[in-house]
Amino acid sequence: MVQFTAHSNALANSMVHHSDSLQTIAPKLDYDVAIVGGGIAGITLAAALKDSGLEILIIEAQPQSVAIAKGQAYAIHLSSKRIWESIGVWPEIEPQVQPFNHVRMSDADCPYVVEFKPSDLSAKALGHVAQHRVLLKALLGFVNTCKNVTCRCPAQVVATQEFDDYVEVALQNTDSEFNDLPTIRVGLVVGADGSTSQVRQRSEIKTRSKAYWQSCLVATIQTEKFHQNTAYERFWPSGPFAILPVSTTQCRIVWTAPHAEAQALLALDETSFIEKLTERYGSQMGKLTLVGDRFLFPAKLMHSCEYVRSRLALVGDAAHSCHPVGGQGLNLGIRDVGALAQVLRDAHGKGEDIGSLQVLKRYEHWRRWENLLSLGFTDLINLMFSNNILPLVLVRRLGLWGMEHIPVLKIAALHFMAGVIGRRPTLARKMP
Repeated sequence: MVQFTAHSNALANSMVHHSDSLQTIAPKLDYDVAIVGGGIAGITLAAALKDSGLEILIIEAQPQSVAIAKGQAYAIHLSSKRIWESIGVWPEIEPQVQPFNHVRMSDADCPYVVEFKPSDLSAKALGHVAQHRVLLKALLGFVNTCKNVTCRCPAQVVATQEFDDYVEVALQNTDSEFNDLPTIRVGLVVGADGSTSQVRQRSEIKTRSKAYWQSCLVATIQTEKFHQNTAYERFWPSGPFAILPVSTTQCRIVWTAPHAEAQALLALDETSFIEKLTERYGSQMGKLTLVGDRFLFPAKLMHSCEYVRSRLALVGDAAHSCHPVGGQGLNLGIRDVGALAQVLRDAHGKGEDIGSLQVLKRYEHWRRWENLLSLGFTDLINLMFSNNILPLVLVRRLGLWGMEHIPVLKIAALHFMAGVIGRRPTLARKMP
């Protein structure tokens, strides 16, 4: 069983790189892989490495109760579902998530509406909407059954020192007066600690980033009428407006708008906000009621110039983040995890050093360029639709007409967004 003692989201104070050229025999490792960050991507990686012959340590700074309580929700694409199916955790997730069988995409008041349906993907559903707590709780429960996985939580990494054959990792408890933990030796450190990744920063890995002129307001809405398992993506000059069904009676909205407008929407009282929302939302689901708090976050794009160094790899938001249009963020991270797990399993099976740059470059070559394509696609979509420039309006509406009347265009776009084209990890190809 997994020992839940303490884990970390951050390579905190210092990172020292040192090579001991005189060392000829590597000491025994405490763990083969240390995953810094116990979020959905980090825990999925640990679960994907079950029965791999590798000893895994998860390090997370936040107590599990705090991590599970986060209020986010995600659109789960077919590729992510298949990875969780192959791992064996999907049966625990599926009863607690909401499928959507149709997606309606439109441009403001344009009459052309592109409708996607499950047959376009040869699947039972186009995707699912899952709350953060549902995913993380199911994944933590799964790794609790993995004999090769240990979790240290809450704890953080305060220093690392790299040698030829291993990395020494100094840990610190974050909830005890007895702060010092034994220094451990690992073969590979994986940064899964989010967009502000300390693993990435302490390694001085550069990023390319872009701050959009938009913020995203997120809220949960109770609807009077059934949503018919339909998700909506409607583009307005101020930014996209998405509706995702999260249960039989509730939907999640992601309302993208210029920063000042988004702040003003957040500041409205509930009655005024519902009035504004109804104007944007439409009347298809009847009366709307706000459930819980509203949240605001700035839209941004970020991509790491490197995904790997010797004995270091980045996955998920630590390596990239994108505009929320199309719901790509988490799904790109899960595909990172599937690819890295496959590379590590294959290398370990051949007796290779899983922390060597030669091995880790296979993961970087695989995922970095595919992620760059997806990040560029979401950036282009937002650029094309978030404006009133007449030539662009004509081009995008011609594109919508083409997608609706030329099935191959619609199916190709859907397969790309769902992550089922390109080089897929073995986990995403297997059927349970």
